[in-house]
Amino acid sequence: MSLPRMLPQDGVAWITGGSSGIGEAVALELARRGWTVAITARRLELLENVAQRAQGLPGRVVAHAGDVTDMGSMTAVIEGIESIHGPIALAFLNAGIAPASKGLLDMGAFEQTIAVNLVGVARGLSVVMERMSARGRGHIAVNASIAGFGGLPGGSAYGVSKAAVIHLCEALKFECDRHGIRLQLVNPGWVDTPLSRSKSVAMPLIMPQEQAARRIVDGFARAGFEITFPRRLSWLLKGVNLLPRPAYFWLLDQAGRRKGTTPP
Repeated sequence: MSLPRMLPQDGVAWITGGSSGIGEAVALELARRGWTVAITARRLELLENVAQRAQGLPGRVVAHAGDVTDMGSMTAVIEGIESIHGPIALAFLNAGIAPASKGLLDMGAFEQTIAVNLVGVARGLSVVMERMSARGRGHIAVNASIAGFGGLPGGSAYGVSKAAVIHLCEALKFECDRHGIRLQLVNPGWVDTPLSRSKSVAMPLIMPQEQAARRIVDGFARAGFEITFPRRLSWLLKGVNLLPRPAYFWLLDQAGRRKGTTPP
């Protein structure tokens, strides 16, 4: 189904997790392309630093603090953005964490990861989809990960959260199409962000966050459902998941032992 592409004159862009990493880089890239970009995270001072970096660009970045783990906060943020800047035409639900785990299955880290990476995305989706549906148009992109393609060594909590986000977006696409909302799924590999720099593991084909942001924003302009990169790594993992399970487990176990790799 062909849906109209949202342009800066159609409204504002909204990004969660916009204070650093991919969210920050995408906000600045959209501002370079003329968008007014509202960014959301918990710490207002970090958001304001990003907004200052956008000064002099064709568009602008504005800070709206909020917490994706709080439904009331998400509702208030979206209402505030639209009352001040106009309708949200493009939403990039990007907020995510990958806390260190202790033991075989750290339930504290697991629940925290699901609360942000999955339930936080669903909260943002529920509010912004309702508003876009009432207008009969809009564009939503959700940041998942190639880690969600299948189970990876050391990636139980993070991988589960991203796999669930992929499933959620695939399921919601049908309804979004019917309501005039273009829904896209972003599945990046390793990106050089503050989060990835905190991990002492091998990260094959890691990409600078500015380059990743250009790939993502270029993808917004295309019609496809999935934006994934680097393609060599993405398609390799897609192919590996077609293997019989014994071969899959053996191959990933060997790779993990050799490289100490954890999910992007």
